[in-house]
Amino acid sequence: MSTRPAVQLSRVTKRFGDHTAVSALDLNIPRGSIYGLLGPNGSGKTTTIRMIIGILGPDEGTVALLSGVPDARTRKQVGYLPEERGLYRKMSVLDVLVFLAEIRGVPRSTAAERSRRWLGRLELDEWTTMRVEDLSKGMQQKVQFIATVLHEPDLLILDEPFSGLDPINQDVLEDIVREFHDRGTTILFSTHLMEQAERLCDSVCLISQAEKVLDGRLDDLKRAESKGVVDVLFDGANNWIEGPEVLSIEPASGGVHVLLKEGADAQSILHRGVAAGVHINRFERVEPSLHEIFVKHAGRKSGRRSAEVAQ
Repeated sequence: MSTRPAVQLSRVTKRFGDHTAVSALDLNIPRGSIYGLLGPNGSGKTTTIRMIIGILGPDEGTVALLSGVPDARTRKQVGYLPEERGLYRKMSVLDVLVFLAEIRGVPRSTAAERSRRWLGRLELDEWTTMRVEDLSKGMQQKVQFIATVLHEPDLLILDEPFSGLDPINQDVLEDIVREFHDRGTTILFSTHLMEQAERLCDSVCLISQAEKVLDGRLDDLKRAESKGVVDVLFDGANNWIEGPEVLSIEPASGGVHVLLKEGADAQSILHRGVAAGVHINRFERVEPSLHEIFVKHAGRKSGRRSAEVAQ
C-alpha cells in the first residue's frame, strides 16, 4: 500500500463571488484512517469535499486524490454519500442499486448479489421491489448508504451520513463504518456532531468560518488541550464559577466541565468557590471532549473575526 496520503490539499481556496467558502486549506488524510472533517453548518466542509472529488475546482491551491488528480479514474475508487441525498425515486430499490453500481464498473450480476446481501443486512429485503419514493426517509438513507459502498471503494466519503436515522440505525451504520476501516478503507467523515466524530475518528480537522483552526490525531489533540478543562463537583448553584477566565460551562458526570480561555489560571475559580463558601467535592484537570476543544478554538476564532469586523 502506498504511504502517500489518500487525500492531500495544499493552500486550497474557493470563492463564490465575494464569499470565501474555503480559505488556504492544507489537509493530509492518511490512508486507512477515519478522518473527521468537522465544523458547524456553513463552515466549508461540503465545499471542501466537492473539491476533493472534482465536482468543484479550487480557485487557488492543489488537490491530490489517491495519488492522482480528481478525475474519472480516481473517482471510481471513491464512494461518496452527499449531504443532499439523490436517488431515482420512481425506480425500485433493487434496480436503482444495481444501476448505480454498474455505472461504477460493477458487473450486473455482482451488483445484484451485493445489493441483496446489503438489503438483508440493513433489514430492507422486504422492500426490494418497492419504489424508492414509497420508503421512509430513514429507509432511503440506508439505500443511499448501500449505493455508496457497493463498488467497494478505496476511499469512503460520508457527508452527514446519519441524518434522518434513528439511534438504532445510527449504531448499525457506525459498526459498518468500523468494519470498512478494519479492511483498510480510508474514510472521510464530515459532520457538525462532535459526539459522533469522537466515537469514530482517529484524526480530525476542525474548520470554522472557512478556515482550519486545528487538526491532528484526536488523542494528541486531547492531550495537548487537557490543561484547558477543569472537572468540578460541588454542592449548590454554579453562579460562582463564572469569571473572566471561563469560556463555557458544560454539564458532565454529575458536576460540570469548565472550559478555560487560553492561558487562564484554574486556581482563580477555586479561590472564588472558597470565598463564596461553596463545598467543592472535586476539582481536577481532565481530558476535554472534542466538543469542548472545538468550542475553545472556534470561539477564539469567532472573537478575532468579530474584532476585525468592528475595526
